[in-house]
Amino acid sequence: MAETETKAKGGKSEKSDKAPRPEKADKGQPGQKAAKTEKGDKVAKDKAAKGEAGEKTPKARKPEERVTPRLKTYFEEVVRKKLSDEFGYKSALQVPVIRKVVINMGIGEGVNDRKKVEAAANDLSLIAGQKAVITKARKSIATFKVRDGQAIGCKVTLRKARMYEFLDRLVTIAMPRVRDFRGLPGNRGFDGRGNFAMGLKEQIVFPEINYDRVETVRGMDIQFVTTAKTDKEAKALLTAFQLPFAK
Repeated sequence: MAETETKAKGGKSEKSDKAPRPEKADKGQPGQKAAKTEKGDKVAKDKAAKGEAGEKTPKARKPEERVTPRLKTYFEEVVRKKLSDEFGYKSALQVPVIRKVVINMGIGEGVNDRKKVEAAANDLSLIAGQKAVITKARKSIATFKVRDGQAIGCKVTLRKARMYEFLDRLVTIAMPRVRDFRGLPGNRGFDGRGNFAMGLKEQIVFPEINYDRVETVRGMDIQFVTTAKTDKEAKALLTAFQLPFAK
């Protein structure tokens, strides 16, 4: 018994005499960080070498050049000087200009079918070159079966370059295609504050509309908002843009 006890004690002492395990190095030691950075630099160099040897990086696209509308240059070079001589303006800033053009379509059939309003908005977007906004009723009218917030039409407001481009297409392409066109009424359409309104009975006079895909022929109202103070000045301005008024 005594021998076995001594052997057990001897075994424990032998185990205790073994060398202790080395402590694990901390993850954030500077030596390991330096090794990682060296590996990262090698990987970056390898990628750069592959990029040089392989495909070249695509070149950045040049921005598209903006073309000044024809009627805008015509206004600055011809119309402004003509109106200054006619009305005796002392400053070039007194010459009236077209501020905006508003195109409106009223769709009474949209009360029963919203798809007709969306089709009209698509046609108007093609004509104006700008997305049309669907207009909604502001209040309910029982006589016309209209509810508040119901889609009843669409409109678009054009300014600056798109305004001049639309006016150019209206005068040179659309109006000559109107059947039995005898000119715009010179006495009607002005509101007394230099603004002019006109109407078209068919949207198919514009070349952007494909006649085969048109479900129904719709008309539109076009308003020209100018900075002119009188109707006489507004008419002279629109006539200078070759808008055909009846004599």
